[in-house]
Amino acid sequence: MAKGHRSQIKRERNANKDTRPSAKLSFARISVQKACYVLDAIRGRKVGEALGILTYNPRYGASIIKKLLESAIANAQNNNGMNPENLVVAECYANKGPTMKRVRPRAQGRAYRIEKRLSHITIVLEER
Repeated sequence: MAKGHRSQIKRERNANKDTRPSAKLSFARISVQKACYVLDAIRGRKVGEALGILTYNPRYGASIIKKLLESAIANAQNNNGMNPENLVVAECYANKGPTMKRVRPRAQGRAYRIEKRLSHITIVLEER
């Protein structure tokens, strides 16, 4: 067990928090594999360039991730007072969420399972 008073333990834990601006979307109705195609295109790029890529990307995930990136930019401006021209996409990743299981009727009374996959998408920005 940790030593010290509860408030001291919390203070130490909060001191180690990541202060970079970020945005997270939980339970997005897109599979991790499909989201990663879009995330790989914007990782490490400037925010303006990333928004341009997402605007003209025909994939469904691009619209979701564009909205999330705009949210991360707004968080950087309002919470951290950062300039959007200096921001870079430091990290962006998608983690596996729960899977909705559905049943599809097939011939001769059989049923096939359909898995509708969900993901948790995170974008972390950094100032350069």
